[in-house]
Amino acid sequence: MPPLEHHPAKRPTLSDVASVAGTSVPTVSKVLRGGTDVSPATRERVMSAVREVGYAKAGSRSSAKLSVSEAPDLIHLVVNHVDGSWANRVLVGVEQAATAANVDVVITIARDDGEWVSRLLRRPSQGAVIVLVDPTSVQLAVLSAARIPVVLVTPMSRPAAAVPSVGVANWEGGRSAAEHLLALGHRRFGIVSGGRDHMYNTARIDGFRSALRDAGVEDCEVAYADWSREQAAKRAAVLLSAETRPTAVFACSDVMALGVLDAASEVGLSIPVDLSVVGFDDVPEAEWANPPLTTVRQPIAEMGAEAVGLLFRSRAWQGRPESGSAPPRVDLSTTLVVRRSTASVPRSPRSASAATHRAGARIP
Repeated sequence: MPPLEHHPAKRPTLSDVASVAGTSVPTVSKVLRGGTDVSPATRERVMSAVREVGYAKAGSRSSAKLSVSEAPDLIHLVVNHVDGSWANRVLVGVEQAATAANVDVVITIARDDGEWVSRLLRRPSQGAVIVLVDPTSVQLAVLSAARIPVVLVTPMSRPAAAVPSVGVANWEGGRSAAEHLLALGHRRFGIVSGGRDHMYNTARIDGFRSALRDAGVEDCEVAYADWSREQAAKRAAVLLSAETRPTAVFACSDVMALGVLDAASEVGLSIPVDLSVVGFDDVPEAEWANPPLTTVRQPIAEMGAEAVGLLFRSRAWQGRPESGSAPPRVDLSTTLVVRRSTASVPRSPRSASAATHRAGARIP
């Protein structure tokens, strides 16, 4: 097929892309939206045609024909939400590293419609840092075909393709929480967990349980609360209402640990006299809690900064995926931060019903 001749003033269209790719306009549109019902060969042809004709959405100042080195000095930060201090601390780290590299940051929200990939394709960039979002194999293939380097931060499941990633030592963090509680004499535990299928959540639980096994302590019950403070309070209330209740609870996030504190207060248990609680993350709310929360610190801002550095360092690797080498992976260390929500196990732990009765007796 002879190359298309474009009038200097004419912006390339989807029809131009379809003509070069030998396919239809709806198929091109589907590929650019990250549609799943397109073959890998067709997707590669379409993305090759996008680069060849220099297609960009109307209104875009830059062209998709640009190589990474020629792209504007900006990177995408893809997140599923911007609520809460966890997401804000990641943004702080990304922004600081981007400023040091003299590039700007564009925030893209990964909504349920899956259109975030299409939005990345419309704005050429140096690459994308993708946080707490699980791209599908199709989405990663589209980004790869478009020559958009990506780095995943704390992937929730095993990535669908070989891509660089940044995380923390979750297993070791969970183990350090258990070792701290065991050293305080605790032998009855409960765990309030996040998502059942989240890789980092499972690692935290496995690390915690490994310390219990090594200490010869009976395994503990796990209550799933899906990272919600309200759900954590409900699940913890069930744990704490048991006749032989735990004397210590490990929550896989600080937000859920706050829910455990809420549940303990509701049944009249004092923290840490009657119950010790350990969280995970060390977000600012952990230090503001009453009492301040013992927690496993993961360096959230540092992860964001490391992801930006890895994005630029790994671009050469992402340009040669056929080499067969493993994608770069960085795991940062976790640190146990001891505050006032943990203490030695009481000699005669009160049951939740006794604590409630005692608390009620003080009400005039």
